[in-house]
Amino acid sequence: MDPLPITPTSDSGVARAVLGQAWTRLTYLHWPYDPAVVRPLLPPGVEPDVIDGSTWVGLIPFAMSGVSILGTPPLPYLSRFLETNVRLYSVGADGSRGVVFRSLEADRLLPVLSARVAYRLPYMWSAMRLEQRGDEITYTARRRWPGPAVSTHIRVRVGGPIQATPLDHFLTARWGLHSAWGDGTVWAPVAHEQWPLHGAELLDLDDELVQAAGLPRPQGPPRVLYSPGVTVRIGRPRMLRTP
Repeated sequence: MDPLPITPTSDSGVARAVLGQAWTRLTYLHWPYDPAVVRPLLPPGVEPDVIDGSTWVGLIPFAMSGVSILGTPPLPYLSRFLETNVRLYSVGADGSRGVVFRSLEADRLLPVLSARVAYRLPYMWSAMRLEQRGDEITYTARRRWPGPAVSTHIRVRVGGPIQATPLDHFLTARWGLHSAWGDGTVWAPVAHEQWPLHGAELLDLDDELVQAAGLPRPQGPPRVLYSPGVTVRIGRPRMLRTP
């Protein structure tokens, strides 16, 4: 189930990529939340993005590879690592749409430190594993630094390709990220092709990351999707424009 080579098809405002990378073997777990619950967790000038009256919270483990800076060749050790995100869905006062990361676990310390400085993202250094046996994938993570040693364990069975619904597009086709920056908020454009999506079945979940990110415990079963991956270009952040 490793991905075939993929070429981005939309620049989404990325004239020159600051970062290039590939996101592969990715599982989406999503739960609907009341927008009022999520709103206090967003940076200034940003509101929850809503579909059919709900906003959504994602718990998303995957493998990162091919990380390059300003088009330089990827460094073999630093450009491959595992990551697990807790993310929210956002719309800025200027109409920009994206995601807000509440936490990002990664198992390489230098990328963690670099991303915390360059994009003000809440990266955490974690011990992580990804194991695949046939169509079953297991992701584990335990945080090392900073904060409490919270953990997650996710096991899924990957199914066949699916036709994306409007909700699936809402959750996956996000062309930017919002992040708090001092007293304001920045937005960075993100370009990638449309996600190739598969159905997936959740076999096991033991997670502390969502609650550690300041959210109530998720209620009910999550919506589960899998993707073999996309290639990504991330542009230069800019301050969020307000009316």
